[in-house]
Amino acid sequence: MFMPLGRPLRAVGLAAAVLVCVAPAVAAQPGQVAPSYDVLIDRLHRMPAALEAAARSDAARERATQARALPNPTLAWDLESFRGTGAYRGFGNAESTVSLSQPLELFGQRGARIRAATAEADAEGLRGEQLRWQAAARFALAYAEAEAAARRHLLAEEALALTEQDARAVTVMVERGREAALRQVQAESEAEFARAALDEAQAIREAAFARLAAIAMLDGPVATIGDSLLDRVPDPHIDHTGTPLPVRIAQAELDATGRLVTVEQRRSRPDVSASIGRQRFRESGDEALSVGLALTVPLFDRNRAGIRAAHADRRAAEARLDAQRQEAKADHLAAEATLSASRSRTRAADDGVSAAQEAYRLARIGFDAGRIAQLELRSTRAALIAARSAAVDARVARVMAEIEMALVEGRAPFGEFP
Repeated sequence: MFMPLGRPLRAVGLAAAVLVCVAPAVAAQPGQVAPSYDVLIDRLHRMPAALEAAARSDAARERATQARALPNPTLAWDLESFRGTGAYRGFGNAESTVSLSQPLELFGQRGARIRAATAEADAEGLRGEQLRWQAAARFALAYAEAEAAARRHLLAEEALALTEQDARAVTVMVERGREAALRQVQAESEAEFARAALDEAQAIREAAFARLAAIAMLDGPVATIGDSLLDRVPDPHIDHTGTPLPVRIAQAELDATGRLVTVEQRRSRPDVSASIGRQRFRESGDEALSVGLALTVPLFDRNRAGIRAAHADRRAAEARLDAQRQEAKADHLAAEATLSASRSRTRAADDGVSAAQEAYRLARIGFDAGRIAQLELRSTRAALIAARSAAVDARVARVMAEIEMALVEGRAPFGEFP
């Protein structure tokens, strides 16, 4: 609304009311309000990534259980001494044997197999935990981007309102001969640019809302953001002194490869089977028991290449563990520095908004009184809009820094450790 030149203080009051200090709540709009971030995190176990992680962990656990199963026995039936010559021409002197043989799995073969499968299940469980925290990070990022898009849309609306208000004031100045007609054309051009920026902000907001609804698997489209995540300050007192999750995963993978070395070594040992059978002599009708013991002779295949390959896999896992320890340490230090810098950036951006708002207030008073040129008013208005946008960017950067820290530490962003 245009304010008469003789009442500059009311104009300033309107501008201050329109531009409430840093990060106002998103205006209510018809449609579904997005659940809060905390609610979405509580639903994490129902999300596809979490379901995939749980299924993979369950599969590994079942394979570990299956590894405990004993090998199946072999049932055999043999018929001997028939269809030959002389006394063995027919079946009169035939001998039939029913036997049952069982692999014994000596030399620690079964125990090595069980320990290897259990170690792999433990590693898969940690990888599933990492998938869940990565899903939580995607939730946090999508929520922050949607909220930031909503705030930028609101900023674009407010920028258009101020631009149109200043344009009307310029029109009055031109009509009174206090400004050149060129200023009016410039003001109208700025208003058109602000309208285009508003349309673009609206499109970005709708896209961000659609992405949030898709990631959160909501029933309908999102129209507004309820609880703010951008204004949430990460807890600086969270102290995680345990081993980072990526290092724990690498350690578990090393343990699994070490168990596989033992499995390959046990495969070079002979396979032993014991058998027992009942033999029947058809001519006399007599029966007798038979027992046997069989073992393979590792003459040609001693699994040497398999053992060397398992040792190579273990050396690779050791190298990955060493690299992961160094990376985890560097990532944690970098995340701490980034998070600390984001806090300082947010405070500086808030101070910048306050200063820019006061500068615009004074410029508007001076312009209405005829002491400030329109170019100066445009400059202070642009600085205020830029400061407000920078405040949103700083909050997004703070959320992203918290996400990086959470991924390093193995937890949900803005959450406690499991």
